Amino acid sequence: MSDLFHEKSTFEFTGKCFSTMIQADRHDYQILTKRPKRMAEFSELFFKYFGHKIPNFMWMGTSIESKNYVSRINDLRKVKCHTRFISFEPLLDSVGKVNLRGIDWAIIGGESGHHYRPVEKKWIEEIIEQCKDQGVAVFFKQWGGFRPKAGGRTINRRKYSKYPEIKKRNALKKIHFDEKAFAEICLMHEVQKRKEKRITATR
Repeated sequence: MSDLFHEKSTFEFTGKCFSTMIQADRHDYQILTKRPKRMAEFSELFFKYFGHKIPNFMWMGTSIESKNYVSRINDLRKVKCHTRFISFEPLLDSVGKVNLRGIDWAIIGGESGHHYRPVEKKWIEEIIEQCKDQGVAVFFKQWGGFRPKAGGRTINRRKYSKYPEIKKRNALKKIHFDEKAFAEICLMHEVQKRKEKRITATR
């Protein structure tokens, strides 16, 4: 419902959210951000506290609207997790050639709403073909339009509705989440970051 890795969202708060998801592991969670660098940073703290990567039922993803944001894939690959996805939505331009190594799932969709910008068929097709070649599951969500379902979700007389194949495992459910202990790790991390910035600035 919002970006957990927004600059104004503290890692302490994000840690509480992840603790809740760990306990409610009957669901699969799609955690999407435009800030995969912060997501990767948080995943390091998660690993430091729990001693495990982010579980496979928490799907960690980033959004890519055009070729201008393809670099986010490299940042997403740095996230310590089991399941990664890309949301090519709203797709506003060609993304060009992309390296999908380490990516499990791709969602593709055109923009919707009063001032929507139309998506071109060839932009969608080039992503689908690259996903096929690189073994990535594809879900084509919508053509978009004034309303989300206005254009349907069929392309070349076919619907793409695949999801990642995941067998749930949760080694973390029995681990007690100590908010204060996690907050201390976050604080030490911030202190270290500030120290590194000062050193860089004096060079």
